[in-house]
Formats: sequence, C-alpha cells, structure tokens
Amino acid sequence: MFNQVYDWMDERLQLKATVRNILEHPVPDHVNFLHCFGGITFTLIVVQALTGMFLALYYVPAPEQAFASVEYISREVAFGKAIRGMHRVGASLAVIMVVVHMVRVYFTGAYKKPREMNWLIGVTLLFVLLGFGFTGYLLPWDQKAYWATAVGTNMAGSVPVIGDFLLKVLRGGTELGSLTLTRFYAVHIWFLPAGLTGLLALHFYMVRKQGIAGPL
Repeated sequence: MFNQVYDWMDERLQLKATVRNILEHPVPDHVNFLHCFGGITFTLIVVQALTGMFLALYYVPAPEQAFASVEYISREVAFGKAIRGMHRVGASLAVIMVVVHMVRVYFTGAYKKPREMNWLIGVTLLFVLLGFGFTGYLLPWDQKAYWATAVGTNMAGSVPVIGDFLLKVLRGGTELGSLTLTRFYAVHIWFLPAGLTGLLALHFYMVRKQGIAGPL
C-alpha cells in the first residue's frame, strides 16, 4: 500500500531523484563528530517546535488564566509535565549548542570566504533563539517571570534616544500587563518561528551550495 502511494507521488513529483540526491550527497573525509553540532542544534529546534505546538493547545495567553493553564498542563494533562520540561530545558540546550557550533566554526576557520554570509546568518539565528528564550520566559506569568521581564524591558528602556520607544513596543505601554503577555506570546509563536524558518532554510541552502569547509 505504502509503495503504491509512494510510486503514485513519485510519478508526479519525482521524489526518488530528490531523495537520492540528498542521501547520496558525498561527505568529505575530514568530517568528524565536531561537525555534528549543527545537526544536534537543528534536532533540538525541531523538538522545541513539536513540544511548543502541544503546549499551545492548552496555554491561555491572558493574565487571569496563564498561570492556571500552565499548572493545568503540568498537573492534569497526560505527559504535560514531561513535555513542558522538555520545552523548557530544550530552550537552554539549543542556545548552548548554537554557541558550541559557532565556536567550532570559528576555530576551524569555516566562517572565512566564501562563507561569510552564512556566518552572519548563524549569528542572527543565535539572536533569534535568545529572543525565543526572552519571550517564552514571561508566558508562565508567575512572580519570577514577571519581574525578570520587568528587568529585561527596563534594560531596553535605558537605551539612549530610542529607549522609551523600545520599552513601549515591548510592553505595549508603560507597564507590564495583558498587552505585554499577548505581544510576547504572538512574537514567540508567530514572528520568531517565521524568521527562524526562513533563516534555517537559507542557512542549509548555503551549506549545500558552498559545501562543508575544508580541514583546519
């Protein structure tokens, strides 16, 4: 049955040629476990996406219900505590692995010509992941999340010239409230994932186009 469906799709989309091109792509002899950090990071990002989709089924982005919905996920939903834990810990691991991956790229000189643009994309990806961490930290809407976000947004507000503007953009006003929570949630599940998807697609395309950098 599966083979029949696959053959039917392949007749129209030429899937076999595409899959063969991906799986049979030659890998240089110098590639070792140090080159796996990027793949590990991508795997963590996929886990974040899957667990985040599950959490979004139950989370309510409203000050009166946000904390209660998080507690409901942890206490009542099947495997909810485990999935929330995976999402929370995975966020830190993803940032750590991006940094480790960039350290490997830097010390092996893989950022040099003609890969400068891909290095800049990687730096941007790091900031996007930090943005995920910053916006996601507020969502439980507990005391720690509230005051940590207050400190973080106050730091943005201290930027010369545009500080007040940044503060109002982040908070949706002068104080933390329902607009802040809604804004952080929207950025967390829509704006940042859209940017992340585009940057990852471009990053992988350039890796495939330029090839893996040579040995040190």
